[in-house]
Amino acid sequence: MSLELSRSKWLVTTLSPGRGERLSKFTIPGGDVAALLARFAELKRKAEARTGRQFPLVVIQEAGLDSFWIHRALDNEGIESLVVDPASIAVSRRRRRVKTDRVDGEMLVRTLLAYKRGEPRVCAMVRAPTWQEEDRRRIARERRALTTERTRHNNRIKGLLFGQGITDYEPCRRDRRDRLGSLRTGDGRPLPAQLKAEINRELDRLELVMVQIKACEETRDAALASAPSAASASAHQAPPSVPAMLLGLKGIGAETASVLWLEGLSRPFANRRQVAAYAGLAPSHWQSGKIDHDQGVSKAGNPRLRTALIQLAWLWARHQPDSALTLWFKTRVAQNNGRLKKTTIVALARKLLVALSSNRSSRLPGCSYSICFAHRCRLRGRHERAASAWRQIAGLSM
Repeated sequence: MSLELSRSKWLVTTLSPGRGERLSKFTIPGGDVAALLARFAELKRKAEARTGRQFPLVVIQEAGLDSFWIHRALDNEGIESLVVDPASIAVSRRRRRVKTDRVDGEMLVRTLLAYKRGEPRVCAMVRAPTWQEEDRRRIARERRALTTERTRHNNRIKGLLFGQGITDYEPCRRDRRDRLGSLRTGDGRPLPAQLKAEINRELDRLELVMVQIKACEETRDAALASAPSAASASAHQAPPSVPAMLLGLKGIGAETASVLWLEGLSRPFANRRQVAAYAGLAPSHWQSGKIDHDQGVSKAGNPRLRTALIQLAWLWARHQPDSALTLWFKTRVAQNNGRLKKTTIVALARKLLVALSSNRSSRLPGCSYSICFAHRCRLRGRHERAASAWRQIAGLSM
């Protein structure tokens, strides 16, 4: 059976044993899990009455705004629940195709049947994170939203003052209040009273956001410090956690380390293609007849992880000039006479992510360790323990 979810109602499309290929559809008020479970129990009872056998329930739904709470509710009731990436389902390519909840529900049921038959590449199922994993990600994501809001307030204040001929005022400086009182317009007048009051209110909101950013950063640092450490093969000294080892590398700060760890490296991956696809850095090839070219990266994965990796790639080329990946980047750019630098930096970001998650430690489930640093890397001197751990795990000779 499939679920088509909306705020007002849920459409349940079922294919029950003993009814041939006939699909049944039911509408349930949105958010009413009790009514949904009652409907499932009734369907199961009717199927048993028709066939004399008991059948398990299998439910499929698309990943969307409802996140994974419905999936967890069904899983707690012992119901097999699958969450599918809606972009991975093949649909009609007509310019004006029919799109209704009923059609989508039937398509999900057919997709589920093909997936259960074992047909390859029918769709891409989503690995639903636990509520603890989702909660840990809130730290970095909230800080990103707050920094965006800080920039908006900062630009708003600068825009108001620019209209008065003032271009050298910085709202994020500590003396912002004192400087505001002494500002003069471009024609020599003091700031108008209403404009000054509006800017003061903007400063109040800006200062509140700055306090919240500081609180988020303190929580982030505490979370990175308390990340689980790998169990050492030697009982004398356990290597530090993955965030600590990331922080030991020159060019990676607390924010980048937290995004890499919480958004990507804490998840298990089967192969390097899954790693690149999760970050949206997998290449999108186009081949039809004589047409054969690449369309660039898919950009279909985690945008926060992808942004952090692109920024890390630029920092890596600057702060790790002797590493093999940096030398590869410089060689490729030189071969193109200095062109395609942005395209090559995306390839470097993909190589960095694959290297970071290439060797998975069986001693700490769900954690990935970076072996890309078997290439010579520069480590911060104050992280001697992290440096020794990298050498121990990756076999480095620094």
